[in-house]
Amino acid sequence: MTPTLVRQHLPHAGTAPRVDLCARARDWSEIQERMLVPLYEAVYERLEVGPGTRLLGLGCGSGLALVLAASRGATVTGVESSAPERLALARQRLLPEAWDSRARAGARLVDGSPRDTADTSGAADTSDGADASDRADAGTPPYDMVTAFEPIGCLAGDSEGLGEALAAAVPLAGRGAPVVLAGWGPPERCATSSVLRVATKLADPLRSTGSWRPALRDDLEEVAQRAGLRPDGSGRVACPFGYADVDSAVRGLLSTGLFDAAISATDQAQVDKEVTEALHPHQRQDGTVWMPNVFRYLIARVP
Repeated sequence: MTPTLVRQHLPHAGTAPRVDLCARARDWSEIQERMLVPLYEAVYERLEVGPGTRLLGLGCGSGLALVLAASRGATVTGVESSAPERLALARQRLLPEAWDSRARAGARLVDGSPRDTADTSGAADTSDGADASDRADAGTPPYDMVTAFEPIGCLAGDSEGLGEALAAAVPLAGRGAPVVLAGWGPPERCATSSVLRVATKLADPLRSTGSWRPALRDDLEEVAQRAGLRPDGSGRVACPFGYADVDSAVRGLLSTGLFDAAISATDQAQVDKEVTEALHPHQRQDGTVWMPNVFRYLIARVP
C-alpha cells in the first residue's frame, strides 16, 4: 500500500483539521436549514400549533423552527447544548425588534439542558412573560409540546444524545403532551443517501464515532420507548434538497456535521472533492442541484 493510500484511510496523527464553526453555522442557517421547512410546517399543522401553545424545541439550532411556531402565535423556548454558533444566530432571529409584541411574547433561548429552562439566571435572552419556574410553581406544566426536529437515524449512535435530552424534557411537559421526533426516511426514498455514503467510505476507521448509516424503520419508535413515551401516530414529509449550484450544495451538506468524521479521517479538501463528485448525478442542466428526500416524524405522548 502506498503512503498516499495509507493517508486516505487512517486518521491524522497530528492536530485535527480546524473548522470555521461560525461559517458552518451561517451555511446551516442560510442554505441547509430551510430544507426542513416542509417537515416543520406539516407537524405544526397536524398538531394545530397556535396561540396558547407552549413549545419547547430541543436542539433548536439557529431557530428557524421556532420562528415558524412563533409566527403562528406559539410561545417558544429553544434549547441548544452543542452548537453555540447556531444559537447565536437564533438570538438574532428572535430579537424583540424582529417581531410584533404579540408574536414574540415569552420567547426564550437557553444554552444548556432542558432543565435549565426553569433557571432564569441569565439563560433567557428574549423572555418577557412568565418563566417556566413560575408556571411550574403554579401547578401548570411549563410546556404542552416538545419537538426534536434534528433528524436521527443517519449517524451511528445519533439517538443517544436525544435520549438524554428527552429524559430532561419529558418531566417539564404535561400529561398527554405531544413529543415530536424526526428522522431520515428509507434510503431508497432519499436521493441524498448516495452522497452521504461518501462519509462512510472516508470515515471507515471511525465507524463507531459518527459515520453515516442507513435509517432503520423503527429508529424513532425505539427512542420513544426508551424515553417512556407512548407512540400516537406518524407521518412522512417530502423535503427535497435544492441548491443554487454545487458549491452551495457542498457547503450546505457539510454544515450538517454528517461529514465531520470523514474530515477527521482524511482532510477537508478530499471530502469537498468526493462530495462534489457524488453530487454530479443530481446536477441539472442549469447548474442547480436537486435531490428528492422523504423525512419521517413520530408523535409520541407523555404518559
